[in-house]
Amino acid sequence: MEAVKRLDVAGVVKWTASAAQIMGYGATAFGLTPWNIAFFLIGLTGWFAVGVIWNDRAIMLIHAVALAAMMVGMASS
Repeated sequence: MEAVKRLDVAGVVKWTASAAQIMGYGATAFGLTPWNIAFFLIGLTGWFAVGVIWNDRAIMLIHAVALAAMMVGMASS
């Protein structure tokens, strides 16, 4: 039963995070600068959480690196 709950939570988080990242791409395309960063942060954080839930280090690594790259980019601009 616990595995079913974990999959349901992961499913909701991954789809929410995916939608947020897609909205981030759209916001970037339309030049909505503060919104795109917020959407990307939501998406990256969500997918990192999915990696934690699934104990998937590859998912955690790629999203931690993407988050770090975003933070460096924001700090340097």
